[in-house]
Amino acid sequence: MTVRSKMSREERAKQFMPFAALKGYPEELRKREKIIVPRMELTEDHAEELDRKFREIREKDIVTAVYFCKGEYLKVTGMVAKLDVDSRYIKIVNTKIPLDDLFEIEIFPK
Repeated sequence: MTVRSKMSREERAKQFMPFAALKGYPEELRKREKIIVPRMELTEDHAEELDRKFREIREKDIVTAVYFCKGEYLKVTGMVAKLDVDSRYIKIVNTKIPLDDLFEIEIFPK
């Protein structure tokens, strides 16, 4: 039979201290913090080109769109699920994009 000595309070407290299971994770998150960018104004030529491309799009087309959302530009590629000219939005897969936020769009050939 072995006799155990009592643990000191400091030793017992160490058992309940939190530990970082993912070392370096908080630093990586800080690196990826979002940088807010201002919305770029479209030139008249760019707006006309975008409007021309938009009129060519049909539902079920595969497109890549760059759009402005909450201080950043995002890119989405997928099938056009809905195109609503009256309400002025395009829905690519599950992403609903107001036409005013659209910056660039590319249509892939069928």
